[in-house]
Amino acid sequence: MKFKIVALSSAVALFFSGCAMTEGGLVKDNSMDRTKAGALIGAVAGAFMGAGASKHHKAKNALLGGLAGAAVGGGVGYALDQQANEVAEALGTGVNNDPLAALDPNKTIIVSKGDNYVKIMFRDSMMFAFNSSQLQPSARNKVLKIAALLQRYPQTIVQVAGFTDSKGSFQYNKQLSQERAQNVVSVLTSQGLRNRISAVGCSYNKPLVPNKTEAQRALNRRVEIYLYNSPNAVVNPCI
Repeated sequence: MKFKIVALSSAVALFFSGCAMTEGGLVKDNSMDRTKAGALIGAVAGAFMGAGASKHHKAKNALLGGLAGAAVGGGVGYALDQQANEVAEALGTGVNNDPLAALDPNKTIIVSKGDNYVKIMFRDSMMFAFNSSQLQPSARNKVLKIAALLQRYPQTIVQVAGFTDSKGSFQYNKQLSQERAQNVVSVLTSQGLRNRISAVGCSYNKPLVPNKTEAQRALNRRVEIYLYNSPNAVVNPCI
């Protein structure tokens, strides 16, 4: 019976994976990793729950549980995939999960997907003037595009994190990074969003590269916007 449950759950997960692969488009990520992972986890959990719910008709219960679990788990993953693709398209880029992308100074906006979140990284150079926390007009327009998208996803939890280089004291950079993150949040909330939105200043914690040269320090100055589908998925972006 255990073999049947596992086989059934795997088949359900593969079914959802095949459906997800039909998504296309120039700027879209077709991997649908979160959809496949969510469907797989949901299918396995649902199958075991269904099998254990009754002493009779275990195979039938496993089937129903697997289908329900896959639908719920796959739906959560699909929502993250959808948001990542839509954000990337709105910002005129694609979804890029290459960890080396953040080290390319020519990439001023990077949209990527984690297991439980979508992350939008903005280079400091296109967001703020030197030592300023006020958004530049072009950056404000980018944030407004994200706000327009979030109107369709009021359940999405939004977290904005600011990062600086290591020049100056930790406390000074903590305040500057907090003000920058808060100003991004202010633009988002000015659009009447119903989302739960927060800001955090990370100072020069979590650098992408050592702060030894100006080019390296420029890579570390950034703002990251995280989009979560569950409170349980929220992480501390500063560590």
